[in-house]
Amino acid sequence: MKTPSSLNHLVDALRVLPGVGPKSAQRMAYHLLQRDQPGAAALAHALADALARLQHCQRCNTFTEQDLCELCSDPSRDAHQLCVVEMPADLLRMEQTLAFKGYYFVLMGRLSPLDGIGPSDIHFDKLLARAQDGIVEEVILSTNFTVEGEATAHYLAELLRAQGLKVSRIARGLPSGGELEHVDSSTLAQALIERRSL
Repeated sequence: MKTPSSLNHLVDALRVLPGVGPKSAQRMAYHLLQRDQPGAAALAHALADALARLQHCQRCNTFTEQDLCELCSDPSRDAHQLCVVEMPADLLRMEQTLAFKGYYFVLMGRLSPLDGIGPSDIHFDKLLARAQDGIVEEVILSTNFTVEGEATAHYLAELLRAQGLKVSRIARGLPSGGELEHVDSSTLAQALIERRSL
């Protein structure tokens, strides 16, 4: 039996989501069409609305409905510190800690040569211009501790140091409340390497 073309288009559209393969996309499509048509309509409307209204913040590159996002519009933040993160979700997570009071820059990705993502694809030029505004004194690299995130941090550190900027990297190690016997060996080794004086 031939599947209707509109159903095939829906399944293909759902497959663009990260981690969604053909079977998952098909299950989602059938669920939306058969069991949750109001949810499907709300999803379609929300997606169309987001595509129409959202843009990149002119200063930090995150998503916003204005020229500048709420954080970049806040004059009480510390303009001397710039925290670089991979994605808007990382920015939100950093803000939830209430530990950072400076400004941000969102790369919207990370270096990944295997996926064809190079420096021009993740706004390095815009970051350089932002970091060299004459006010920023320290750039804190808060990319993920993945192979790609580490490569991105290393590349950016070299680039930013060459411009005379102070560059730091967030530390990694043991989680608060963690017990040594339950921590993987690479995390434990890194915590030992990045120990500090008391």
